[in-house]
Amino acid sequence: MKKRNNWTGKHGPLLIAEVGGNHEGDFDYAKKLIMLAIKSGVDIVKLQLYTGSSLVSPVELRDRFNHFKKFQLSKKQHIYLANMCKSHKVKYLASVWDLDMLDWIDKYLDYYKIGSGDLTAYPIIKEFALRGKPIILSTGLSNISEIKKTIKFIQKQNPKYKNKNNLAVLQCTSTYPTKDNEINLNCIETLKKETKMTVGYSDHSLGDLALRAAYVKGAEVMEFHFTDTRKNKKFRDHKISLTSNETVNLINDITRLATLMGSRSKRPTVNEIKSNHIKSFRRGIYPNKLLEKGHIIKLDDLVFLRPNLGVDARDYKKIIGKKIKKKIKPFEKILMKNA
Repeated sequence: MKKRNNWTGKHGPLLIAEVGGNHEGDFDYAKKLIMLAIKSGVDIVKLQLYTGSSLVSPVELRDRFNHFKKFQLSKKQHIYLANMCKSHKVKYLASVWDLDMLDWIDKYLDYYKIGSGDLTAYPIIKEFALRGKPIILSTGLSNISEIKKTIKFIQKQNPKYKNKNNLAVLQCTSTYPTKDNEINLNCIETLKKETKMTVGYSDHSLGDLALRAAYVKGAEVMEFHFTDTRKNKKFRDHKISLTSNETVNLINDITRLATLMGSRSKRPTVNEIKSNHIKSFRRGIYPNKLLEKGHIIKLDDLVFLRPNLGVDARDYKKIIGKKIKKKIKPFEKILMKNA
């Protein structure tokens, strides 16, 4: 039996719609966003699990502490949303920022997501690694040395993460929105080379061009923020989110891009062969004047024209100096047996 690839989605790459905090603490709005994401055709719908007190210091970052307190959902609400996804055969995912929450949400998770801010949070990462589910690791704020050290740490806790089927590393820039000149999609190739792991892209840009480009660059996991509308929204993340229609268009374009990219093998295609263009578009050798029997062929006697009938233009040296065995009319194909 062929082993399941953890990073293959319905449309090619694994597509993660990050509802995140866009529900702004409103449970009914969270349900609406998740249903829209499900209907858009993504593989995974993602939220964030935290309490303000387990994530941010109320002394050092009071404003952020209050923000997270306002946006948090309850255990019962998260379980409801997880079941909502499962019932529609879409995976539920959450960035779990509070390990006390991991115990009750774990059975609903097929993957673990470690956000960019936690790439250096080794005590928290250790708990995920020991549990052993496929890990998605975002790399915003990090240099390649830090990323490789974290991967090594994960692999030390659990050797199964030496297998790229169990660990995906996402190119990411942790600014909202990310400026075009800081997206750095070429890092996808760098991460593949340096980590030898599955590589994807987590998007915080405006629009959806970066996601399409990331797919062409070889991203196997693609995460993007999701909302119903960006109009009249104050919360930062709505501005960098795709809507349902935009997500559908992205999926359609990814499907077409996969077709456009086709095969790595370079050879005539089925339709190039069927159309006979290999003959009709290429040039053969023709006389530019009447060649009588016994004439010795010179280069000046020849012209190279479509279609490629008789002697191929590549073989012109083979017939120069040959004696004509049979009269050949101007622009009539030359057969090797007659030269």
